[in-house]
Amino acid sequence: MTNATRQRFRPTFWATLVVLPCLAILVSLGVWQLDRMTWKSGLIAEMEERTQGPAIALPEEIGKPEDLRFQRVALTGRYRHDAEIHREAQMYRNQAGLHVITPFVLEDGRELLVNRGWVPRNRRDPATRADTQPESIVEIEAIVRVGGWQGMNWVRPENDPASNVWVWMDLDAMADEAAMQNPVTTVYVDLAEGQNPGALPVDGRTEVNLTENHLGYAITWFGIALGLLAIYIIFHLRPEGRTPRDEQGAKRA
Repeated sequence: MTNATRQRFRPTFWATLVVLPCLAILVSLGVWQLDRMTWKSGLIAEMEERTQGPAIALPEEIGKPEDLRFQRVALTGRYRHDAEIHREAQMYRNQAGLHVITPFVLEDGRELLVNRGWVPRNRRDPATRADTQPESIVEIEAIVRVGGWQGMNWVRPENDPASNVWVWMDLDAMADEAAMQNPVTTVYVDLAEGQNPGALPVDGRTEVNLTENHLGYAITWFGIALGLLAIYIIFHLRPEGRTPRDEQGAKRA
């Protein structure tokens, strides 16, 4: 009776031939995601360091915007407050508001979009914060950002330039709407903290928001591998003294 209930692991050739390569692929995918997690963590740390490091001059030619992403830069020029752009649906301390995006004319004639920061909805009208809009040439420090829609295209909301309601940073369209003469549309900048003359807009709102979900992906791949291994083992557990051929014969009977 005891021998009849004892289980032994008896792997079959074809099942093993299929399962082992699949396990190797799944484990490799999990390890690759762990490597990606290490790389992404290092990249985030590097970009956070860029935001706090010494400010550099904005290059005359921006070949690869990603190479400047989150770089702190020093800029000299003047704002064009008459062409202010509003990016809606922005939160600050659980209060809804908007970001004020203003064209900035650099000394070399280029125009750059500057995110000056957050204001509450009841201060949308520039006239309600006229004292915080410098008209003279100013020196500012800012953080380089890359525009464009960062999500999936099928959920991308529509901007409404006619109503000055923008949800995402469409730099080319914004430059056209603001009638910028020599626009830089490969990047824009967020004002660093302490760059505005008054309490509004609230500057220093930049966050290094790179997606980092590689650990979850790694766990998923390793979990699938463990599940497949468990099924493989259970499938090949058979009573002591009984072979796969015996079981096939028993099923036919």
